Amino acid sequence: MRESPRLPGLRPRKRITKANAATNPKFGTYPKDRKPEDLLQFGVLNLDKPSGPTSHQVSAWVRDIFGVKWCGHGGTLDPQATGVLPTALGHATKGVKALLLAGKEYVTLMRLHQDANEAKVREAAESFVGKVKQLPPVRSAVARRVRKREIYYLEVLEVKGRDVLFRAGCEAGTYIRNLCIDIGKKLGTRAHMQQLRRSRTGPFSIEDTVTLQDAKDAYVEYKEGNPAELMRVLQPMESLFTHLPKLVLRDSAIGAVCHGAQLAVPGIVALDEGIEPGDEVLLESLKGEAVALAEAQIDSKKLADQEVGVAAKPIRILLPKETYPKVWKHHASTP
Repeated sequence: MRESPRLPGLRPRKRITKANAATNPKFGTYPKDRKPEDLLQFGVLNLDKPSGPTSHQVSAWVRDIFGVKWCGHGGTLDPQATGVLPTALGHATKGVKALLLAGKEYVTLMRLHQDANEAKVREAAESFVGKVKQLPPVRSAVARRVRKREIYYLEVLEVKGRDVLFRAGCEAGTYIRNLCIDIGKKLGTRAHMQQLRRSRTGPFSIEDTVTLQDAKDAYVEYKEGNPAELMRVLQPMESLFTHLPKLVLRDSAIGAVCHGAQLAVPGIVALDEGIEPGDEVLLESLKGEAVALAEAQIDSKKLADQEVGVAAKPIRILLPKETYPKVWKHHASTP
């Protein structure tokens, strides 16, 4: 049986254990055990964006529904497009840009302007798997210059007359509207995007989305003393980073990192394979908490054997500084 295609960040990584260590239950919290109040500041809503409003407007509605100060979404969808729009609440907005490294998946209805043989349609569509060049539309939020994006997979699901339904997994920032136009040119005709639905953003799937009404109802129930539905619709902040390679830290290293210190090798308990210098990685606690986003300085193979050196430089601190005590001393061996 043929395996279904997967976005690169969702492919399993091998975990390498570097040292044995235990976590102190007095400090921090397992993400799954966070209280509703904490999820409102360190939570993510996997929203099914409706057709009509902009992504920015939807994000503002989510902010108002939950009464939080900050709210940010993980990747703009056109007003008429629908589907997965991960929306981070409160302090979780610090990590939402990590989704720019996560692939996206779309289900698209493309309309051809002339009849075309189904076999040729499938052949033309599949020829776009790999690196493609795209010029952003005139109405876009980025500079209008040619850039390269990668199509990880493209499957034609159905061809009915001039209508072509396909699923594509691609790098963030890929314009599916442009892809439809280019497929049409490949066929020697014109084509345009008729409908667009985002079915996945990294770890966030369309099967697990909730609507704005779901979110509103959950918050009303929470205010009335029933938090169960709120706990269902909100995911821990850590769900933003499932696609990133990870370095797992000792408790004694976390406080220093949260105060801006570079991560030294002795502070690492475990790591994922495949890390290269310059990669964005997640620094994670033994409880699975997101501590910080960081830039790796050493590759996995060397890191597994080395006992000294700087392993990663923090880019953005995600965990409040006071969560773990600052007990890690510079140049000292970490217990």
